[in-house]
Amino acid sequence: MESNKQDTIKGKTAMRVIGWIFTIMISILTGAFLELNKNTWIGFFLLILAFAAMIMLGKRHMGSFRWWMRGLCVLSFLAVCVGIVFVSWPPVRLVPASEEKDPQRTDVYSTAYGDVRGVVLPGGTELFAGIPYAAPPVGELRWKKPQDPEPWNTILECDTFAPMSMQKQNLPIYNSLAQIIGYHEYRITLNDSYREACSEDSLYLNIWKPAGSVSKAPVVVYIHGGSLQTGQPWYKDYSGEGYARDGVICVNMGYRLGVFGFLATEEMMREEGTAGNFGLLDQIKTLEWVRDNIESFGGDPENVTLIGESAGAVCVDALCVSPLSAGLFRKAVLESSAISSVRPPHSYRLFDEALSSGESLMKRYGCSSLEELRKLPAEKLVGEQETQHHVTIDGYVLPDTPYTLRKQGIHNEEAVIHGYNAEESGPFILFAHANLKNYEDRIRGWFGGYADEVLALYDPSTDEEADRYWAKIYGAIFFNYSHYCLNRLEQENGVPSWEYLFTKDNGRLGSWHSGEMIYTFGMIPEKSKLFTEEDRSLSDMMHTYWVDFAKNGDPNSGTLSGFEQSEDSSKVMEFGRHTGMIDEPDLALYEILDRMYGWE
Repeated sequence: MESNKQDTIKGKTAMRVIGWIFTIMISILTGAFLELNKNTWIGFFLLILAFAAMIMLGKRHMGSFRWWMRGLCVLSFLAVCVGIVFVSWPPVRLVPASEEKDPQRTDVYSTAYGDVRGVVLPGGTELFAGIPYAAPPVGELRWKKPQDPEPWNTILECDTFAPMSMQKQNLPIYNSLAQIIGYHEYRITLNDSYREACSEDSLYLNIWKPAGSVSKAPVVVYIHGGSLQTGQPWYKDYSGEGYARDGVICVNMGYRLGVFGFLATEEMMREEGTAGNFGLLDQIKTLEWVRDNIESFGGDPENVTLIGESAGAVCVDALCVSPLSAGLFRKAVLESSAISSVRPPHSYRLFDEALSSGESLMKRYGCSSLEELRKLPAEKLVGEQETQHHVTIDGYVLPDTPYTLRKQGIHNEEAVIHGYNAEESGPFILFAHANLKNYEDRIRGWFGGYADEVLALYDPSTDEEADRYWAKIYGAIFFNYSHYCLNRLEQENGVPSWEYLFTKDNGRLGSWHSGEMIYTFGMIPEKSKLFTEEDRSLSDMMHTYWVDFAKNGDPNSGTLSGFEQSEDSSKVMEFGRHTGMIDEPDLALYEILDRMYGWE
């Protein structure tokens, strides 16, 4: 009898312990979700109250509760936690220009449309966020050329960034996990408990300028990447603050993305004389705004450098050969993409392809006219970003392919820096690694009749080797080879061209796609443990080359030298643990691609 009683007591104790384990686990997971999903502080407050209530309930009654009653209490606590998540859901807000609660204000500056006032950042540089450069492209203006913004009479307080351009958004928790897993960094703060605003009304630009009064300062205009589907202008890695500290005014902008920026139909052509390149027209509108207004901020409209990374570099390459952007910039920097090869590998299509895709989209939504399509909510169309994210050879923005135009000697840039990273393919083949079983099939699938030559060049004997070779080949196809093509075309046209290869590993992205940006913008955080002094020294070097190029059209025009041009495109400047000119590592593969694509 005594034994049964002890067993009963042990059973109750075990059930009580299990109940508390589940309660604590639910509390920890809920707290982690609240933080990673950027829920408001009220969620943490309610979670603490709910947990305290469970403790009080446990002390008073849990001992007398039967097992199913304890289980019901735990399930009720779980339901309360789910409710807390929804009650404290992060609101949508504009991103502040400064992290300070009450930042110092700048002087008032004039534009053609009205006066603006920005904020002074802690380092002394000035930031003007959210200046409209075009009318909101909504309603009847959806899929129209960008129009002038409405003037304003009062001072426009430019202390928040405008909404990001319309795009599919994940829950904030996905972005937080990406920061932890991909970037290996995460900061807990009470200042980011919100979701970043997203809207069709996104045609605004941002200006970072040196502190105080400046005159004839060189200007950099940056186009963000994101496959022409995603992205925003306020990301820290490409903040213009680094340029402003070194006497260069930096401008970036939101531009129409996905279906809103790159859809093409016959009706658009009849209405506007163009289709498929409204995102590019937004960027041209920004350059025109800079030409007409940047002098008020101390910038030199005759000394503008256009910079882009990834899809942003695709746009830069397109603008380098567009007649509409002639005279709006003098120099260009293209990081990790170009479309001057015979058959560009991504973010690009011919007009017939664009029209066919647009016709299919119209049918999917049961629309027979643009008027009907314009009436659809942006939220319904935004899922089409994956079908509409290509610059188009429309005969207006782009009269012909960049390759053909450059072969004809047509270009707008007077000098160029461009290059790629050693592990460009990293994020794109993260879940598609190669091994000895699938390696040959992949090579034959890509190279067809040229596959045997590629297999002779890269003949793996282990799974690890197969994976490494495939990563190298994938990066060459989609990124590196296009820069080899661009460099030769620039040399043919007598355009000074400096090509680089970024190889630096670090505790963050390393030399993956976009890993170089934080170096070229000079934005490595002072206290970050993910970067060493070697990284900071390399960043100082790269940023100095880019700044001197923006100032004088030659990266070697200041305190640094050694960044040489390669007249036969056989060498590149390596930026990594080793810095200096090296042989282009994949020339043999490029020669195969030349024959495969019909390079002349």
